[in-house]
Amino acid sequence: MASTVKRDKTFSQPVNWVTTFFMVAFHIGAIAALFFFSWKAVLVAVALWWVSGSLGIGMGYHRLLTHRGYKTPKWVEYFLTVCATLALEGGPIFWVATHRKHHQNTDKEGDPHTPRDGGLWSHMGWILTGKAMHNKLDSLLPYVPDLRKDKFHVWISEYHWIPEVVLGVALFYFGGWPYLLWGMFVRTVFGLHSTWLVNSATHMWGSQRFITGDDSTNSFWVAILTFGEGWHNNHHAHPQMARHGMTWYEIDMNWYGISALRAVGLAWDISLPKLGREKAIKPLAVPETPAAIASNVTDALPQESVGD
Repeated sequence: MASTVKRDKTFSQPVNWVTTFFMVAFHIGAIAALFFFSWKAVLVAVALWWVSGSLGIGMGYHRLLTHRGYKTPKWVEYFLTVCATLALEGGPIFWVATHRKHHQNTDKEGDPHTPRDGGLWSHMGWILTGKAMHNKLDSLLPYVPDLRKDKFHVWISEYHWIPEVVLGVALFYFGGWPYLLWGMFVRTVFGLHSTWLVNSATHMWGSQRFITGDDSTNSFWVAILTFGEGWHNNHHAHPQMARHGMTWYEIDMNWYGISALRAVGLAWDISLPKLGREKAIKPLAVPETPAAIASNVTDALPQESVGD
């Protein structure tokens, strides 16, 4: 146990006290919610978990903004972005840049959260300790020249906490402490740990369909908790693809959401994997610079365009 703790990077880095304070506070709030149980509050929490985790993080930050796996009208893009800010995972510039950096350096030097630096580090240590990462960090900015040109994304990256505060006030107004504690604290803590499991668990345990040259795996239970983000080996083999679950039994709620947008004309140019070629696919070349990742994100992979 002592050797494991010693090897984990978390315990060799300085604490980010501001981030740690809010994380501890939210966990305390989640525990307090147990004393204010209400089925209506639980249902509100579940609904907001889907809004922030699926519409926001999965469909918005990840598959749309980071990888540009599909296109939408700007108002839909901005709506999904606001939904993502409710997850307490930072603004789009920070989130997208960090994830693009992860893909450039997966499980090697430069990966912000590889389990090779420790399981706790990859799960949450990289946020609570080490060099504070935020939307103005110079090392992240080269990864997001596209978002830095968009005034809305620049603004919401600076003030990403506003939607969360507004939501908290609304929850307390309409449902008192039960709605606030379950809809804000329990939901946020559960969503955070679910997302963090993609960084930790799906690089430690699971199966690999593709040889990608990294430790990414597919995990059914992480996929369930993250609306489809747990099919992580599939994703690392085809980063731009909007669909991560490649077979009927790989449940991918985020893909179903994108399909729903397509059905009503709000999503097009959707990048899809060509199924049935698993054994023939080799790892994709990784761009050598942040600029290459950002500028070529829409044409880095062969794609099947769906829609207009």
